Amino acid sequence: MKKKLTAKQQRFADEYIKTGNATQAALEAGYSKKTAGVIANENLNKPYIKEYIDKQLNLIHSAKIADAKEIQEFLTSVLRGDETETVATAKGLFSNVELGGKDRLKAAELLGKTKSMFTDRKQIDGDLNISIDSDGEYDAND
Repeated sequence: MKKKLTAKQQRFADEYIKTGNATQAALEAGYSKKTAGVIANENLNKPYIKEYIDKQLNLIHSAKIADAKEIQEFLTSVLRGDETETVATAKGLFSNVELGGKDRLKAAELLGKTKSMFTDRKQIDGDLNISIDSDGEYDAND
């Protein structure tokens, strides 16, 4: 049976995730100043609390990292001219303008690479003599 976190343990874990400071997290969770350091260490060594912290950190990291689909969608929007950038005008004002041709061409190139649309062809020449003995051993000579 999987053990559930108490409300105080969950507050501790959530604060620890925010700050990375176990003692401070224990204080914020409501543990006393006298025992905060010891309790913090104990909590970090409890498998079910550690599992909760690891799971939450993985979710946070996953949300911050773009996946392949998101990258392809962005490159496609740049390629199609849907993305703009803010530039300063001569009068000190700012204006949104479409990305230039070089940016769109680079997006097309990168998108093509993600889809393996381009193949670098290389010709490699050479001789390789391989002999296989009756006992299954082989010898490669170049």
